[in-house]
Amino acid sequence: RSVPTMQTRQPLQSPMTSDRSSAAPCPCGSGSELRHCCGPVIADPSAAQTAEQLMRSRYTAFATGEARHLLASHKASAGQFSDRQVEQLKADTKGQAWLGLRILDTEQGQAQDKTGIVEFTAYYRDTADSKQGANIGQLHERSRFVREKDGWLYLDGEPLPPVPMGRNDPCWCGSGRKYKKCHLATM
Repeated sequence: RSVPTMQTRQPLQSPMTSDRSSAAPCPCGSGSELRHCCGPVIADPSAAQTAEQLMRSRYTAFATGEARHLLASHKASAGQFSDRQVEQLKADTKGQAWLGLRILDTEQGQAQDKTGIVEFTAYYRDTADSKQGANIGQLHERSRFVREKDGWLYLDGEPLPPVPMGRNDPCWCGSGRKYKKCHLATM
């Protein structure tokens, strides 16, 4: 019988973060390249200078399947976690394709603060459904963060009701087009 190995908080190596030459846009919607935005924080969670930066990297980790970063940046598991926990989280998050992120509000969470709150909406599609766009959903959450000696950590989140999209609002996908001209028909 093998004993699960435990991981300590240290820079993470993964297929996504080890390729620094990738000029792909960051999934968090910042408009920056992944290698200059969330990539360094996913490789080393202590690189996050603000709570929002850590939150964006966690969204990107969900979007790219970086389960190790999700565990390493969560206060409950940051000290240590097993390879089995990583594999379980990968399996648990496999059924969603993350489509877009919108930051709604931040409170504190700057480099000089000890705590921070980031309210966001994240859009996803249930990939288990065979109809394209049939199950697009929204996660609306107020996430709490704490800064410790090794940097920012996700504490927990308060789920909130979905934010209704107005026809003339910018589309959640980050295209720059109005919602009615972009994804309204898929919702």
